[in-house]
Formats: sequence, C-alpha cells, structure tokens
Amino acid sequence: MDNREIAILAARAMDARKGEDIVVLDVSQRASFADYLIIGSGTNDRQVAAICDEVEDRLAKEEIFVKRVEGKGNTGWILMDYGDVIVNVFTEEKRTHYNIERLWSDCPQMEFAAEEK
Repeated sequence: MDNREIAILAARAMDARKGEDIVVLDVSQRASFADYLIIGSGTNDRQVAAICDEVEDRLAKEEIFVKRVEGKGNTGWILMDYGDVIVNVFTEEKRTHYNIERLWSDCPQMEFAAEEK
C-alpha cells in the first residue's frame, strides 16, 4: 500500500466515526517530513479519541502501525505519525485556534470517497 492509499484509508476511517470537515492534503512538494496530512474534527475529546482509535485499528489491519501518537487525553488535538502520512484530529475549538490548514493552503487537496453505509 502506497502513501496515497494509506492517507485515503485513514480519511475513510475518520469519516466512518463521523469525523467532520476531513481534509487530505498532498504536502509532498512542500514538506520534507511527510507526503500527506489528514486533518479532521470531532465534536468533543471523546469523539476525537474514538476517531483516532478507528484510524489506528483500520491501518493495523493492513499491517500499518502508528510510529508515534501525541496528545492523548483531553488535549483537543491528537497527532498520529505514520511516517509519510500524518493524521491530525482536533476538537472544533482547537482546530479553529490552530488553523493548520492555513499553513498548507497552497497544497493540493485530495478527494476521497466516503465508504457506503
């Protein structure tokens, strides 16, 4: 599975747990640390954790394991490092506050099809 497929799988996992405003950015031309950033929101810390658990479970089924997780608990932002794919899940408040999409606004946004329910 290539990095693009991993990013799409992570975005679909976020969507399955009712993540909101999911954005997949191709940062490969601007960043040396990753190829893709996935950004999404949950309505509260509990949902943010559930979204992250879903991402971790789905990727683990494909034998893709998270290298590092930052922000567990009630921080309002969890970052999951999969090497060239970085997953960010925020509460709505923290996402508005940090507005990291602005930093990467000149990067292409990838489309992903949500899973059929």
